[in-house]
Amino acid sequence: MTRSAHPPCSETKIRILATSDLHMNLSGFDYYSDAPETSIGLTRTASLIRAARAEAVTAGALVLLFDNGDSLQGTPIGDWAAEPANTPHVLMQAFGNLGYDAIGLGNHDFGFGLGVLDRILKDAPCPVVCSNAHRQDSDPLWQSDAILTRVVLCQGQQVALKIGVFSVLPPQTAKWEAHRLQGRVVMDDILTCARDKVRDLQAKGCDLIIALAHTGLGSPIAQSDMENAVIPLAAIDGIDAVVAGHSHLTLPGPAHEGLDHVDAARGRVHGKPVVMPGPAGSNLGLIDLTLRRADGGTWAIQDHSTELRSVCPVGADGVGHPVAEDPDLLRLFDEGHKETRRHTAQPVGRTDRYLHSYFSFCAPDRGLALAAAAQAAALRPHLQGTPFAKLPVLSAVAPSKFGGRAGPRFYTDVPPGQVFLRHINDLYVFPNELQAVVVNGAQIGDWLEMSACVFNQIEPGCKSDLVDPSRAGHNFDVLLGLSYKIDLSHPPRFAASGHLIDPAHRRIHDIRFEGRPVAPDQRFVVALNNYRANGGGHFPFVEQAEPIPMPARPVQHILQDYFSGALPRDPLEHAPRAFRFVPIPRATTLLRTGPKARDHIAELEEYAPELVGEDDEGFLLIRLTL
Repeated sequence: MTRSAHPPCSETKIRILATSDLHMNLSGFDYYSDAPETSIGLTRTASLIRAARAEAVTAGALVLLFDNGDSLQGTPIGDWAAEPANTPHVLMQAFGNLGYDAIGLGNHDFGFGLGVLDRILKDAPCPVVCSNAHRQDSDPLWQSDAILTRVVLCQGQQVALKIGVFSVLPPQTAKWEAHRLQGRVVMDDILTCARDKVRDLQAKGCDLIIALAHTGLGSPIAQSDMENAVIPLAAIDGIDAVVAGHSHLTLPGPAHEGLDHVDAARGRVHGKPVVMPGPAGSNLGLIDLTLRRADGGTWAIQDHSTELRSVCPVGADGVGHPVAEDPDLLRLFDEGHKETRRHTAQPVGRTDRYLHSYFSFCAPDRGLALAAAAQAAALRPHLQGTPFAKLPVLSAVAPSKFGGRAGPRFYTDVPPGQVFLRHINDLYVFPNELQAVVVNGAQIGDWLEMSACVFNQIEPGCKSDLVDPSRAGHNFDVLLGLSYKIDLSHPPRFAASGHLIDPAHRRIHDIRFEGRPVAPDQRFVVALNNYRANGGGHFPFVEQAEPIPMPARPVQHILQDYFSGALPRDPLEHAPRAFRFVPIPRATTLLRTGPKARDHIAELEEYAPELVGEDDEGFLLIRLTL
């Protein structure tokens, strides 16, 4: 935005409202546990939107409402809504009801494939913007940018204000979804695209430029193909406000304290207003701008502030007080809600013990083991008659519900007894597809080293959490079929970007298969999901791995077939325990997990567990002796 030295003649206020990373959490309901959940849901965010809009209108402010992507996929009701019979798409109807001005796209919005995305976007009630994704096979149903012209009062006269909006998402999306997008969509670098869009929008006479940035706060240094690019993005001249997302963190707030150029308390990056609303409709993001218009007709930002409003704010009594759900959206979602509950209540099999993810980072996770066995059972028939038939089969799995940024309730918890379809979704949240690769022992070593980077370095006498919160928990791959040891007295070998920190750093030791050490040139077939096979998580083995052609099949469907008996039981179900920690004398660490983990504390007997209590977020703290 142009800043003028001339004295201002008039003032106007703009309130930007933003949602991000909804992942089809439409109402305050957890379809995995089939129970209400007061801390999430667009029905509650909608109540905040209507209240914030009313406040702004009363104050004479212009209101703009945006969604920042990753909204179309993530819960079972998202699968229902994506069916052709259920058009127009229910979320697009909700966006229309709430009066959204523009929608950005995120990486997960491409997860159903372009055919489904096209069908959904036809129902969009406002511009859909995705600036750095370029369709190669046809004209896209999204726009490269949008110019919103809004009329404001200036000295008693109506004046047109031109607001430019562009949207960017991680270019890695093209790799993560390569099985759907290869040859059909090309994605540009975020920062290069943003600079180009700013020039274009300025040339078109925009008075204000807003970035819908489906990307998080990472390195402050501009680099090519950044996944989390908000800090250098905000430094680009001409961008006036940023809505961030993707990483499921929040801003303003303590999650980004200590980052260069970031004022976490006030929600500013390079001095500009930036808001990140967090996942699942948990917060509404607000950016308030005060603009002044000079005699020459140019506008300048005089003041700005950011705010997050929680759908379940904690009161002085320490108890959450949920916002009432919006009645219009409850009615709109009612049919899909009932159908989803009916569908997910279908029985698929049984389990004789608890399947939970409270201790995935330190003890055997039986649910993950079943998912790994199911993947192997589905893979083996496709190896018959191929050069890979005689190679040993491993299976890679990682926790998908592990608390972290999603909060202390976000854990798999399937009780013994009847297993329903909702439990399958609870065990395996993401709609990934099965793939397979061939790797050698040396590549497996690096694979496991990257996996072990989710842990902090542990030293005797130092207080430290077991898991590093800056690392993604879904990157903790466990390779079933192997046994190995993790030595946390050493620093990590790889950065989160997959780059080697120091070749001398080694946490993984004593990798064995069937009791014998794995040789560097020993070859294995590994069943894994498309996200990891396509480079998701920056694992260093991917580019050297040899892919094995596989028909497209969702892992959730494979797991369902495994429980129902449609797939045979696989030997990996009885594989030895995959990993153990190397003992560190006099060292303890804190595990943060869900409060219900108290019921299963006996599973941690080897660590002499000590219950410490709950932290301010509601996570149960357990001290472990390594």
